[in-house]
Amino acid sequence: MHAQLLEGIQQKSVSVGIIGLGYVGLPLIRAFINSGYAVIGYDTDRNKVDLLRAGKSYIKHVPSAWLQDWVSGGKFTATDDMGRLGEADVLLICVPTPLGQGREPDLSYVESTCAAIADRLRPGQLVVLESTTYPGTTRNVMLPILERSGLVVGKDFFLAYSPEREDPGNSDYSADGIPKLVGGYDDASTELTVALYQEAIVKIVQVSSCDVAEAAKIVENTYRAVNIAMANELKVIFDRLDIDVWEVIDAAKTKPFGFQAFYPGPGLGGHCIPIDPFYPASQMP
Repeated sequence: MHAQLLEGIQQKSVSVGIIGLGYVGLPLIRAFINSGYAVIGYDTDRNKVDLLRAGKSYIKHVPSAWLQDWVSGGKFTATDDMGRLGEADVLLICVPTPLGQGREPDLSYVESTCAAIADRLRPGQLVVLESTTYPGTTRNVMLPILERSGLVVGKDFFLAYSPEREDPGNSDYSADGIPKLVGGYDDASTELTVALYQEAIVKIVQVSSCDVAEAAKIVENTYRAVNIAMANELKVIFDRLDIDVWEVIDAAKTKPFGFQAFYPGPGLGGHCIPIDPFYPASQMP
């Protein structure tokens, strides 16, 4: 199974399935289509699927012209029929990972997606989670669900974690131009995932395990959350001192090491930055 899938990835004869057609999934589709792969997009939201089939985008930084080109060229198929999950050789999961009412990780979207995959999992498929989550999710949450299929990881199917690093609306960085972390469940899974992404992404950063890749993503977002929060607090302090916080930060960033500029705003930013620090905290004994 490993050799056959690797050959298909290298020859670009495999089909790539992307589950979750939001601000992460659509740019990823573009990266793989531009590199020569056929892509199937899955989403449970029928309205989204209908818009995509009509060549209409609902994501600001994904122009409708891209979709029209993908659809008219036969490069992309959108569906809300999860029964078709068995058609794709590679399945990339880009679903939400919000918090519950008690600020505990809500992995229900990941779990339900894995259950749907397990019902149709066939030998020779690669499953990769891209959603932000706590270390151990791929190994301890996804794998047991996928193994309900009766297939064996590393032999019949393959499993990895490769976190999305999207910055929606930032025109300086696109999905294919952002280095990609890859951590596989085992050596075979890692090799296949690296082979896949290196066909579509500018640079691959291989780490020793899916746990390390999961932890790295949490560190990235927690770093931003802490520093944005600090900038907001400093603005309150400096306003009372009649000091322009923007001038202060611009002055501080002239230091060539040890400082990165973060600026005040209305909050901690987006729907993930304020949420993600709670994910590793939830796993503390």
